[in-house]
Amino acid sequence: MNRQAVEQIVEAVGGKENIAAATHCVTRLRFALKDEGKVDKDKLENIDLVKGSFSANGQYQVVIGQGLVDKVYNEMVEITGIGTATKQEIKDAAEQNLNPLQRAIKTLADIFIPILPAIVTAGLLMGINNILTGKDIFFEGKALIDVYTNWADFASIINLIANTAFVFLPGLIGWSAVNKFGGNPLLGIVLGLMLVHPDLLNAWGYGAAQQEGKIPTWNLFGLTVEKVGYQGQVLPVLLASYVLAKMEIFLKKRIPDAFQLLTVAPISLLVTGFLSFIVIGPITFMIGNGITAAVVGIFDAVPAIGGLIYGGLYAPLVITGMHHTFLAVDLQLIGTIGGTFLWPMVALSNIAQGSAAFAMMFADKNNEKLKGLSLTSAISAWLGITEPAMFGVNLRYKYPFIAAIIGSAIAGIVITLRGVQAPSIGVGGLPAFLSIFTEFWGVFFIGMGIALVVPFVLTFIMAKAKQKKEA
Repeated sequence: MNRQAVEQIVEAVGGKENIAAATHCVTRLRFALKDEGKVDKDKLENIDLVKGSFSANGQYQVVIGQGLVDKVYNEMVEITGIGTATKQEIKDAAEQNLNPLQRAIKTLADIFIPILPAIVTAGLLMGINNILTGKDIFFEGKALIDVYTNWADFASIINLIANTAFVFLPGLIGWSAVNKFGGNPLLGIVLGLMLVHPDLLNAWGYGAAQQEGKIPTWNLFGLTVEKVGYQGQVLPVLLASYVLAKMEIFLKKRIPDAFQLLTVAPISLLVTGFLSFIVIGPITFMIGNGITAAVVGIFDAVPAIGGLIYGGLYAPLVITGMHHTFLAVDLQLIGTIGGTFLWPMVALSNIAQGSAAFAMMFADKNNEKLKGLSLTSAISAWLGITEPAMFGVNLRYKYPFIAAIIGSAIAGIVITLRGVQAPSIGVGGLPAFLSIFTEFWGVFFIGMGIALVVPFVLTFIMAKAKQKKEA
């Protein structure tokens, strides 16, 4: 690393006067810029230190690489004189540039991204359980635990650990959502767990109880309220968390400090609890089930079109940040029908982006920087992190991105026609098969093969055609 290269980065993003604030994550510099139109993207990406750049959620991000980004950031602070900023300060500064839709998408992202480690971990553990309990993997017509029965309880404990994140999902969302909305996250946990309290009818048994006319109820001074839990539901706890946080903020402004400990939390939780069971829960429960029924209906009616659209459009959604909204849909599907058919296409889209980037390593052998970036970003995408491949290689050259979309769309059609589902969200790359129901492994491997081969071949062909045209 040299000081001149860092100075070139500052100049390429519009100079120090264009930088409102800056921070960094593990691999990227993150800028809140006053005017992104002043960025010279071509000049920026021709700097040896830079492996790619892109704008997302109001932040302009420059991919540097793990370890090196710390040194670059410190040097940049010294050169520009800007004060070091936290990630939250950068987010707050960047949010000023967002329109209402972008802010709504960012809010969902800020709620769900913090709980992803728990969800992905659950998915991986479910994958281990799938291997132990799935039939026809090692023995015809039998599961591993059927043959080696001493492994049955081991698998049972793994399943319990894996299911915990989904059984108590409202608790996780409550913690993250109330924190995002400015309230006490511990109250958010209590609110979420309250919605899945053991005294409530399990939400998964609601349909059967409704048909039998055996739904337990409360009688609140003549008002009948169903004692129903919201396991696996997303919307009830999201809206309830917003109400709880805003009520807590409202009360804190009006109650003296000496009385806040005894009044703010009890009143906030009590009022929000009653509203959750009387109004918020029933309404959002119906809305959530309606959304699920609509999504399932579309994919049941025209699965090929559904697979084509979602499989092909997921990568462009990543560019806009809108892909975060579908995490809520995935979790809703898992809670309502027991599995998601959307997430398997996400995994194949990631693989396709990696394959297209990998092809560039062979398509332009004279570009040493591109070869190194293509290899490392492809491996990253195959393990579920696509940003280096997408923004560092594929979008820069355009045709690899198109090739990846084509491969992902074809793979999406294939697995959707066969109804491939995942009981959870796992690592969205080559390890994704672990989180797929074992009965769908065969067709999912075919989809993986398409996502690996088609983008690679198309990218290579288009690269050679372009080189021949330019010769």
